[in-house]
Amino acid sequence: MEKIKVMLVDDQALIREGLSMMLGLCDEIEIIGESINGKEALKFLKDKSPHVILMDIRMPIMDGVEATKLIKEKYPNIKIIILTTFNEDQYIFEGLKNGADGYILKDVKSDEIIKGIKTVYRGNVLLQPEVATKVVKAFNSKDKNESKEDLKVIKGEYEELTKRETEIAILVGKGKNNKEISQKLFITEGTVKNHLTKIMGKLNVANRTQLALYVNKKRH
Repeated sequence: MEKIKVMLVDDQALIREGLSMMLGLCDEIEIIGESINGKEALKFLKDKSPHVILMDIRMPIMDGVEATKLIKEKYPNIKIIILTTFNEDQYIFEGLKNGADGYILKDVKSDEIIKGIKTVYRGNVLLQPEVATKVVKAFNSKDKNESKEDLKVIKGEYEELTKRETEIAILVGKGKNNKEISQKLFITEGTVKNHLTKIMGKLNVANRTQLALYVNKKRH
């Protein structure tokens, strides 16, 4: 089985060392590189390609928000998990809007970080309940007169979805993966994927993260 290749991007050596030591205990994960800011990360990606990047938000030279945007534009298949603290909700919002696949608090237990890496590696969204409410509030507090570009992640009418599509969208909003959704609704994973393609097309969202945020915004 192929190991999940992970890259660490954080300006604090102590954080990088701690994460490297923690993740090194998992046989399914391999740390292939570290960077101290977004600019260094982009240089690293010219030669190596991780499956998942653990990205700090606040860093000198190039922060995690800008780095996420540039990396997703060049390497859309690389999954990015934002490392955050409770007081950085606006940064979280911007990072997710730029295409991040989820976020996780820096002080969670090692098994939660490993689970989070596996979650995004499989193509699912990573939404921690502890922070999700803050992100939804960030959506709701945005100016109603935002530009069309800013509205891309929340554009579309929830009512356009069929009953089945609505059920699936809500389950994605709760952080469920395709297997869990298929088991709950008694349909195949392939059918779930087909529905998700239609849902994201109707709502004009680019990925599961944006879909989950859209659903949570509409339900609050």
